[in-house]
Amino acid sequence: MSINSAMNAGVSGLVSNASSLAAISDNIANVNTTAYKRKSVNFSNVVTSQSESGLYNAGGVHSSVHQYVAQQGTTQSTNSTTDLAILGSGMFVVADKGGDISESDPRFFTRAGSFSVNGDGYLVNSQGQFLQAWIADINGEITPDPSNLAIMKPINVSNLGASVLPTTEITLNANFDKRAILGSAGDAAYDATATSMTAYAADNTTGTKPDFKFDVAIVDSTGGTRSLTFALLKDSTSGETNQWHAEIYAKPATDLDGTNPAGQILAGTLKFNSDGSFNQDLSTLYGTTTNQGITKGNKPHISIGSSEELQGIRWAFGLGIYGSAIDVNMTSVTQLSADNFVKTNANGATVGNLAAIKVEANGFVQGVFDNSLVRTIAQIGLASVTNPDGLKGTIKGAYEATSASGDVSIGIPGKAGIGQVSSSTLETSTVDLSVEFAGLITTQRAYSASSKIITTADQMLEELLSIKR
Repeated sequence: MSINSAMNAGVSGLVSNASSLAAISDNIANVNTTAYKRKSVNFSNVVTSQSESGLYNAGGVHSSVHQYVAQQGTTQSTNSTTDLAILGSGMFVVADKGGDISESDPRFFTRAGSFSVNGDGYLVNSQGQFLQAWIADINGEITPDPSNLAIMKPINVSNLGASVLPTTEITLNANFDKRAILGSAGDAAYDATATSMTAYAADNTTGTKPDFKFDVAIVDSTGGTRSLTFALLKDSTSGETNQWHAEIYAKPATDLDGTNPAGQILAGTLKFNSDGSFNQDLSTLYGTTTNQGITKGNKPHISIGSSEELQGIRWAFGLGIYGSAIDVNMTSVTQLSADNFVKTNANGATVGNLAAIKVEANGFVQGVFDNSLVRTIAQIGLASVTNPDGLKGTIKGAYEATSASGDVSIGIPGKAGIGQVSSSTLETSTVDLSVEFAGLITTQRAYSASSKIITTADQMLEELLSIKR
């Protein structure tokens, strides 16, 4: 009956406009929610078959919800380096589990990048979901695998501990005065073993007093500071006016085992050209000590074995430290007719604790330590979804893949058009209040009009019933 169909159409109008009101309400309520994607209710008419000519049966209206996941909001700056936004179409990968996550556990997708470190050291969003990434190995190397979503793991910064950078290079900027033959009183009896400058450092009644010496502080594998001394004695007896005897020894000598004399690491000569430049090929300090394993022509190098080794020059057993391999940059060492001077610089950093987390545009997550060291922790991978609007929302605000969303692939930020990661930035909601309020008014009017259909149909039925009376 046409009146009944009209009443049913009115009811469908009430139901559909109530759904529209609910979607608008959600949008307005989430106007300040990070990376919230607005929703709308789309209406379509319901077509019914007309059984008799001249009579029309109303079909009413059908509503369906559409979410604009692909629509990107504007970005705003924040004060937290772990607040992340994506400048592009990609999505962060998150999971509900932390350290015990397995390949079978579901992964979800979101653009809400308000991450922080939880009590266990994991990077989580405001819903407690764990940010997934490719984790660096012990050497800081990362091997992304875009084909395998399950290989991504939660990012944890609590197990970084303290950070140490052992010294690997010493740079010398020095001049040794060519004008005075300083060693003439001592180097006639000089012997690198029997009357060494190393021995004189331990007891000034033995050995040979150097003409010039300087100390260099280095960092060992545990972050401890060790001291190496460079001692020089001008060669005045061999006729080599451009040559110096040189030794490198530990201070104190007890820091080393396997040395003779105690504490000595290297002994030999430093040779200079007539223009005052350093001649490594003719120098023997870094090239002839057999237990160093160094040959002429290689970069000047100091090698000290681990405390656990049983032979060769090594750190003392009680120190419990790894070996040291230190290059010595001698390019700025000269012998000119000018006063002696030396300036040393050694890389390395003593023990430092995690001070901050930094995220690069290419997704690299780095730990910044208070000793200025930076360590790579992980690299964030971004998900690319064929049809983002087809994703299914979850109760935690993220999305999960469906047949409507299509394939999901993982990409490296900055490549393949997937977008870059922006640190200290958040994506804002895509809700426009002016649009929502306008929709609120039209929805209210449409709801009222649908209720009028039911009222009018009721009055017509009342008239029909009154005929019988």
